[in-house]
Amino acid sequence: MSRAAVVVGGGLAGITAALDLAAAGGRVTLLEARPRLGGATFSVERDGLWIDNGQHVFLRCCTAYRTLLERLGATSRTILQDRLAIPVLRPGRRVAWLRRTGLPAPLHLGGSIARFDPLPVRDRLRLLRAVQALRRLSPADPGLDARSFGDWLAERGQSPRAREALWNLITLPTVNLPAEEASLVLAATVFKTGLLDDAAAADVGYAAEPLQRLHGDAAERALAAAGVDVRVRCRVRSLAPGPAGWALAWEGGGIETEAVVLAVPHEDAAGLLPAGALPRGVEPARLGHSPIVDLHVVYDRRVTELAFAAALDSPVQWVFDRTASSGLGEGQYLAISLSGADAYLDLTAEELRGRFLPALAELFPTARDARVVSFFATREPKATFRGLPGTAAHRPGPRTLLPGLYLAGAWTDTGWPATMEGAVRSGAAAARAATADARLPAAREAA
Repeated sequence: MSRAAVVVGGGLAGITAALDLAAAGGRVTLLEARPRLGGATFSVERDGLWIDNGQHVFLRCCTAYRTLLERLGATSRTILQDRLAIPVLRPGRRVAWLRRTGLPAPLHLGGSIARFDPLPVRDRLRLLRAVQALRRLSPADPGLDARSFGDWLAERGQSPRAREALWNLITLPTVNLPAEEASLVLAATVFKTGLLDDAAAADVGYAAEPLQRLHGDAAERALAAAGVDVRVRCRVRSLAPGPAGWALAWEGGGIETEAVVLAVPHEDAAGLLPAGALPRGVEPARLGHSPIVDLHVVYDRRVTELAFAAALDSPVQWVFDRTASSGLGEGQYLAISLSGADAYLDLTAEELRGRFLPALAELFPTARDARVVSFFATREPKATFRGLPGTAAHRPGPRTLLPGLYLAGAWTDTGWPATMEGAVRSGAAAARAATADARLPAAREAA
């Protein structure tokens, strides 16, 4: 590839696109509005601790994301389970486990489900019917996006308890919506790819160090080594046809190029895309948003030995031990991740504290005698697009209708929900499209 390209956006999608374009021989400039790379996965320092903006996990089946980690030299700074094991906590009850065996999918979870006492026996018996039907679904079927996963489950005998105690354990953190609201096509993709096609696919991985170091800082080094010209604090204000093909402008500067990969959130893309860029009826602005709220609790002592856990019959959804990655020397730092968090978005820190500290004490009895050193919340009102039925029609592919203009981002048509895997896949798809169309000279600074 002898062309030049400008990538707008320094999140996982933009990082991937820039690395791929550079690897294909392109002369690449990456523009990022913030003073750092990493996009929606970042960390801040607070009271001497590294705090991630949210708990981001990956699965063994997230092959594109794991490949990016390798390219960034960051694989060793993550933890990936040898075999899926999820502890499920309930107030006053023993820990229930979802574990896989060495059997092939879907038999690998059979023994675990048979012993999963949060579900009544009759609900455990009814699971087989839904699993068999789910395996027969094709995510390529456009009809799947017309209905909700919750309705589909109810039609197959899945009780409200089954949806709460099992299906939503996976749907909420992956689609960022409960099954009742989530598009069937997104949920089907998650369950088929993560649980039903390959026994090892759902082994859980997570960062062992702050996300900023894992993604942003590592990407800065990798991009520099690849020869990519990275410019931060460059918020692109306009994108329009120019003498060289495309002209981009930001406060105090601009650039002209014949290839652009727009790897920004869907609401920003909607504001930058020129008229005629997308097919009629494709409107990214209609994708909406689903929020995530994370609660950060520092205790003066350890209250659990679990690295992470899911919770039932509790306002807590998932909780992670972030003590080591934060740099905390004494005590324990737990992060509660709340997906589909519309109900919590506008609550004050004190309201959240009053609701969740007692809930944590119910799940971890040792916490009753522990002193809370710090409690605060981080909120991401626009964490992901809202994966409701009908959203597939507003997720464009990597090519626009305008030559030399490409799209990337977890909101584009990756076939995945808005996940790190989807973001990386989108960046790779945009780079492949741009490389296939390559014919262009170097970018030049606008006069």
